Amino acid sequence: MTTYGYARVSTREQNPRRQIDALVAFPLPRSRIYVDHATGATFDRPRYRQLMRRLRANDTLVVKSIDRLGRSYAEILAQWRHLTQDRQVNIVVLDMPLLDTRTTAAQGITGTFIADIVLQLLSYIAQVERENIRQRQAEGIAAARARGVRLGRPPMRRPDAWPQVSERIRSHELTQQKAADELGVCRNTIMKWLREDEQAVTQAIGRS
Repeated sequence: MTTYGYARVSTREQNPRRQIDALVAFPLPRSRIYVDHATGATFDRPRYRQLMRRLRANDTLVVKSIDRLGRSYAEILAQWRHLTQDRQVNIVVLDMPLLDTRTTAAQGITGTFIADIVLQLLSYIAQVERENIRQRQAEGIAAARARGVRLGRPPMRRPDAWPQVSERIRSHELTQQKAADELGVCRNTIMKWLREDEQAVTQAIGRS
């Protein structure tokens, strides 16, 4: 019987340290803590898949909170039942002592019933929060566009040598790929700049 920990943050910029510290204090050795930098919308995550290959019957999986396991209501419930019923794995949620199958199983049907209610409630809250975040992001993007804010990466500044390089491309002295290598950019950027130049010329002719 082995105990493993699992931590998850959604992006590389987020720090899982708080979750890892809580798992270490459980206590767990750092070598048995699996960490993903991935969305909670799906369970198809590299470190989670590795963990699933290690888990055996009567092992224990520890997470800090239910939303670290996932954020999809239906998938959390399905995964919980797959682990606890099909694979006979114990699950401990540190932030919610009622979600500890090591003790709820010993309490019989009443303990299991209470744990199921708490699990469904927390899974529902996790998905609602995920949907709220998505809605706030969409509203923020719409509001920014309405104010004329340009979203995405700022346009790359063209090198001072671009006029000479573009002329060499047009005269077939230089291929687009060689121009990209010479300027230290990708070929798609070269193609984009050429299209923009052509559009600028066309617009200038149209205004004249």
